[in-house]
Amino acid sequence: MDSISLVGVTLGLAAILVGQSLEGGHISSLLQPTAFMIVVGGTLGAVMLQSPLRTFVEGVRMVRWVFVPPAVSHEEIITQVSGWSQIARKEGLLVLENRATAVGDPFMRKGLQLLVDGVEPGRLREVLEVEIGVWEAQMRQAARIWEGAGGYAPTIGILGAVMGLIHVMENLTDPSKLGSGIAVAFVATIYGVGLANLVFLPISKKLMSHISTLATMREMFVDGIVGIANGDNPRIVESRMRGYVA
Repeated sequence: MDSISLVGVTLGLAAILVGQSLEGGHISSLLQPTAFMIVVGGTLGAVMLQSPLRTFVEGVRMVRWVFVPPAVSHEEIITQVSGWSQIARKEGLLVLENRATAVGDPFMRKGLQLLVDGVEPGRLREVLEVEIGVWEAQMRQAARIWEGAGGYAPTIGILGAVMGLIHVMENLTDPSKLGSGIAVAFVATIYGVGLANLVFLPISKKLMSHISTLATMREMFVDGIVGIANGDNPRIVESRMRGYVA
């Protein structure tokens, strides 16, 4: 559990609600289902329109990383690759073939298999870095749906405000309906700006941070595998990999 994310969300919402209360306002006045439906529904529709289905689904699935970050096992990878390096130095690369099937991560399994197949170090790095680049681009595109939501939400909030004011203008002769219309107008703007800056944009930045960390971990693995292919000393291989997490 990423406690700082939970604290951040709680602190942001609490600051708004407490501020509203200190100013003499009622918290219930911020609860407008109509405004919420306009902002959230409109933003969701805009994001779905801009994104391919696969990208949208992946972006929604990734939101769990905000509170439960993906597993990052730098030490485990360093230990594993260093062990492979020692085995390859003593017994040769072909001995590692039996270990390839036991590797759970598809990217690492592919890298080890290419190493065992005797692929030239330069070509090995090229193949794996292309895969990293494609993977990272796809993940960043999925994370950007939240950045897109952060851009659309304030505008949809203004749209909701205009709709509320139109409702007010249509009912100027009925004072009993003026209050609700004005409330929807201003609360829709609050929802749009608030969701964008307290939820959508922070989620996007958090996901981008995790993606960068995972990409660096893969690059570290590639550096280690290429070191083995070059016949580097196991200590050199380990030292280079540790440079990524210094």
